[in-house]
Amino acid sequence: MLVIRNGIVHDLVNEKEYKADILVKGKKIAGIGDYSDVKGTVINAENMHVYPGLIDAHSHLGLSGYGIGFEGSDYNEPSNPVTPEMRAIDSFNPLDPSVGKAARAGVTTVGTGPGSANALGGTWIAVKTVGKCVDDMIVKDPVAMKCAFGENPKRVYRDKGNGARMSTAGHLREALLKARQYMEKKELAAGDITKMPPFNYKWEALIPVLKGEIPIKAHAHQANDILTAIRLAKEFNVKLTLEHVTEGHLIADELAKYPEIPMAVGPTLSHASKFELRNMSWTTPGILANKGCLVSIVTDHPFSLEYDLALYAGRAITAGMKPYDALKAITLNPAKHLGIADRVGSLEAGKDADIIIYEGNLFETTGRLKTVIINGKKVTGGGELCY
Repeated sequence: MLVIRNGIVHDLVNEKEYKADILVKGKKIAGIGDYSDVKGTVINAENMHVYPGLIDAHSHLGLSGYGIGFEGSDYNEPSNPVTPEMRAIDSFNPLDPSVGKAARAGVTTVGTGPGSANALGGTWIAVKTVGKCVDDMIVKDPVAMKCAFGENPKRVYRDKGNGARMSTAGHLREALLKARQYMEKKELAAGDITKMPPFNYKWEALIPVLKGEIPIKAHAHQANDILTAIRLAKEFNVKLTLEHVTEGHLIADELAKYPEIPMAVGPTLSHASKFELRNMSWTTPGILANKGCLVSIVTDHPFSLEYDLALYAGRAITAGMKPYDALKAITLNPAKHLGIADRVGSLEAGKDADIIIYEGNLFETTGRLKTVIINGKKVTGGGELCY
């Protein structure tokens, strides 16, 4: 049993912080209140701020690892623009140094998976950042099916029939149509093997999308790409999350019509290396949040560094985002984005004991991370500099 005593608790249930103890039993939060009479291991958090573990809704952590070139990259399949059968769990490397650095910096859960080279890239996972075996680190698998619009797929596959934005949309539409036809034939066969369509792994992988079990996770920077993603999701009546949303502030009134679509903004602390990033701005997450959108701030690691996630939220605050909205954008909102808010993202009884303790403000450079707890256990080296 563990008691975090006398901390200033930011539980993400109440907007206003308050002073309380947190009781941890095993891997779960058992309660928040006065536990001064409870015996067990005590962490004195007097005058310190206690937050849920930070969550990144969009990263390639563990798939794009240390090292340059082919050996360090396991997050894009270069053979075909349509590869929905790829699974992030089969590439994730728990022992990549970036994973441990993220944990020690207080990023306790990440959504990670295939990159944006492919029109359809495969399924993503949500994982904790501690462990040696990915199967033991999984919070949810799969969380989404990755797809991509814009410059990346048309650049990477321009010699394989994907040379324009309409080509990418065409590939996605064809894949979803074929998968829907395949699914309908399976349903009509009603288990009769003589009537079943020939097995197709690609279309099998898309059935959870068509049934609404997982969303498509749409890489889209440019405003027209964002709206194409929404158009396709409507056409096939599938769930959608929007990733990057770089020009979201330019169409904020339109996006405000879709409060049910989670939006992950970032990476913003990076060079505008492509034409579609020319309107990149730290004001984007705040503008969208003010419109009522469900906004997460993301790293897109390694394109900006996973362990600086709180810094990016701080930059958004400097650009006008409300501090509480910024805190939600790296805790509760990404948990909702990934479909795991029943386990993580806020400090509540019954949720996973993923907790960080700060001396000073989370968003200020004078703040100091003192303790990281994941699954009820203190992370070795918590609070060390990770640069």
